[in-house]
Amino acid sequence: MIVIGAEDVTNRLGREKCIALMREAMIGLSAGTSRQPLRNVIDLGNGELFGVMPGVVEGAGFGAKLVSVFPSAAIHGRSHQGAILLFDRGSGAPVCVVDAGAVTAIRTACASAAATDTLAHADAKRLAILGTGEQAWQHALAIPYVRQIEHIAIWGRSAEKARHLCERLQQELAISVEVAASLTAAAQTADIICTTTSARDPILFSADVRDGTHVNVVGSSYAGPAEIDEALVKRARFFPDHREAVLAQGAEFLRAKAAGFVSEEDVLAEIGTVFAGAAEGRVGNADVTVYKSLGSIVQDLACAAFLHRTYAHAVRDF
Repeated sequence: MIVIGAEDVTNRLGREKCIALMREAMIGLSAGTSRQPLRNVIDLGNGELFGVMPGVVEGAGFGAKLVSVFPSAAIHGRSHQGAILLFDRGSGAPVCVVDAGAVTAIRTACASAAATDTLAHADAKRLAILGTGEQAWQHALAIPYVRQIEHIAIWGRSAEKARHLCERLQQELAISVEVAASLTAAAQTADIICTTTSARDPILFSADVRDGTHVNVVGSSYAGPAEIDEALVKRARFFPDHREAVLAQGAEFLRAKAAGFVSEEDVLAEIGTVFAGAAEGRVGNADVTVYKSLGSIVQDLACAAFLHRTYAHAVRDF
């Protein structure tokens, strides 16, 4: 059994390849050829969580991710830590263990990039990142793979962290990056918005979002914390990564439903169905589109299977 650590994940899982893997994984999930139950999350208190996510991916195998979410750990590294265990579909044997934090960091942003490629205007050029953590950084790196981004605005509750992220991105990207004067200023001038925060209550409001904008809602991965308000959920063409999961655990949808703004019928086709061309995404120029990301084990297993193949080939070649 191969152990693939964080450094190997970072070196081998390129973003362009990962975006393609995310499309394939979500198409399979929506088609039913890949399967995953709802994740099981244990609340450890103080914002700390432990999650178990099993699944089966056609052509890749089956397995599970065991992951802890410790926001305080982000000070020293990743807030998401854990392991992905991949089993061979033919023999039932475990074949590799992969650093889950490294995979989650890359694949989450690449899944948003895949959704952006399908839902955002083709000429979208201005990106707003709300948040200053690892996913803010990863999204700023991933979205330019699918759109010709000319300007990135960074907003965070900590101006110092926002400034540090800007400085880092300016060294890594040939794109104009600046700290936004306010969240409203960042959102109202953006073609694409990514919410990557740990906010407990909405920070992005419908009034802040221009017609035609695409929004990736990423920060909340379970029922409770919400990043966008009920009015934006109602206004948007709202696409889930996994419908069953979002109906049960998508905090933004659940708040809007409880307030009487929307019903389950307002949650449109899964993003995988849109990827496959079996459902409409953006219909009109003025549509606001929302991709609600909870994260799917099929995404993790698709990455683990790719890493296992490339690692095994590299070892044989050596």
